[in-house]
This record gives sequence, C-alpha cells and structure tokens, in this order.
Amino acid sequence: MGGQLIDGKALAEELREAFKPRTAALAAKGHRPGLAVILAGEDPASQVYVRNKVNACEAAGIFSLEARYSADVPQETLLAKIAALNADPAIHGILVQLPLPRHMDEKTVLEAISPEKDVDGFHAASLGALVQGHPCFIPCTPHGVMKMLEAHGIDPSGKEAVIIGRSSIVGKPMAALLLNANATVTVCHSKTLDLPAHARRADILVAALGKPRFVTASMVKPGAVVIDVGINRLPPEEGGKLCGDVDFESVREVASLITPVPGGVGPMTITMLLANTIEAAERRAGK
Repeated sequence: MGGQLIDGKALAEELREAFKPRTAALAAKGHRPGLAVILAGEDPASQVYVRNKVNACEAAGIFSLEARYSADVPQETLLAKIAALNADPAIHGILVQLPLPRHMDEKTVLEAISPEKDVDGFHAASLGALVQGHPCFIPCTPHGVMKMLEAHGIDPSGKEAVIIGRSSIVGKPMAALLLNANATVTVCHSKTLDLPAHARRADILVAALGKPRFVTASMVKPGAVVIDVGINRLPPEEGGKLCGDVDFESVREVASLITPVPGGVGPMTITMLLANTIEAAERRAGK
C-alpha cells in the first residue's frame, strides 16, 4: 500500500489563499508588501526559481521587483543595490538568489541585507535568533517542513529526528527548529560514521544533501516520516527527470508519511517566503 503522501502543493495553495486578506488589509492602509529579488548570472535553475517566486508574489498581492545582472557584475554593484533596497520603504523583503557567481563572497553579500528585510532568514542575526528561540525570519525551506509536519498532526516533541545535510540554508536551521520543538536531533553529514545506522533510528528523517536517491528503504525505520528536501535532475540516460534525495518508490513502502519530488517541499519553500514578506510588511506597518 505504501506511505501517505504529504502534498506540499495542496498545502501551499491553502496557505497562500489565507495570505490574501492580510495583503489586502495592508494595501488598504498603504502598505502593500514588497519583495525585491536580486539575480546575478544566467544559471537556468535560478532563472526558473526567480520566475516562480515573482509569479507567486503577483498571485498573493505582493509587489515584486527584479534586479538582474550578468555573471561578471562587480560585487560592489550588488552591495550598492542592496543598500538602496534597505533604504527603500516600498521594499519589505530582499532576496539574493543563490548560487552567486564565483568571484563573490556569499557571506558578505547576504549579511549586507538588513535583518529587518532578511526574508530568506540567511543573515547571521536571523540564524542566531533562531538558535536562541527568539522571534526571527525562519529560513523558508525548514519553515515549510515544520508547517507540513504540523498540517499532518506530527508533533516532534520527544521524537528522534535525523537530518542528513548540514548546510546553513536547510540542515542547521532545520535542526534548530526541531530542537526548539523538543525533538532529539541528530545531524549527519559526509564525515558521519555509519550514517545508515543513524538514519534507521529516525522517527522523522529529513534528507537535504543533494544526492539523487541517496536514502534507500534499508535506511528508514518502519513508520517513519520522511521529508525529501533534495531536487536533482537525473542524467539523460536515466530520463532526465527530477528526483529527490530519497529513493521514493522503495522508501514509500516503509514510511508512514513521505514527501514527493516534485510537489513536496518545493512549493512550501516559496510559500514561506511569501509569509515572511507579509510579516515584514506587517511589522513595518506596526511601526
């Protein structure tokens, strides 16, 4: 029979519908939420992501501004643009699409964004607040995962949670969120000894390492909740399709709940970006 699907697309649509009264109320008071997206380079995946984000903003009643640059743009140009957006009262959120061109220092660029407009939740101040359990903009993908667990009645408290991957975008903030929700958290990575043994202990298993079909059924505890954050494109000889970090067909037979790729975590990531942008506008309006 297989585990139940966690339909991220359906949940995202439900949440986005609930955003509309909030954006309408803000707009009526002269505070239409505004999101600026900065893209440097011609990375095809980034182009798609930016287009999807802009379309989602439009549907939710959020004003969007795109700033596109060639791959050889000087870092100083990006920093100057961010400074101007920090000072622009019509912009409530600033997003720099990753990856950046190789000649740029990602940390310098991301931390140039004002924490008040850091709707991606990547600024050191945002991550520090998250670890300490203080109010902050939560990184969008981990935030979306928590909303998916909540929607399916999964309380992490007291459960074993294992995260495969330790990036600052997903793995580390995911660990902080689950820890704040009283889970017992293990973070695995490329240096972990006997990673499958750790994974098999998980009641909640989050795969976020960027390796196609890495997690197999033998690595999953029967009845576990499996969240697949990975988005990978298979080579042409394997059909060129999108797949996650989880071997979906085999793991579905073991898991109680599982996210598909596509249609799982991806739509929730953009949805939580919209949520953070609306929250930023509400904070601004409250001032």
